[in-house]
Amino acid sequence: AVATSASALGAGFAVAAAAPAAIGAISENTENFGKAMIFVALAEGVAIYGLLISILIINKL
Repeated sequence: AVATSASALGAGFAVAAAAPAAIGAISENTENFGKAMIFVALAEGVAIYGLLISILIINKL
């Protein structure tokens, strides 16, 4: 539970910082959409990795 909650909390803070910056960059130049979404996706990846670690801990692998 700690691994999932800590990674989700960290991902939330990362998305809270990355999403407004991405929206600002896209509003200035729409060609930055792909580059801006990569940062948001990386932040969400942190939560997914935490969930996977939690599953591995529960299964004692």
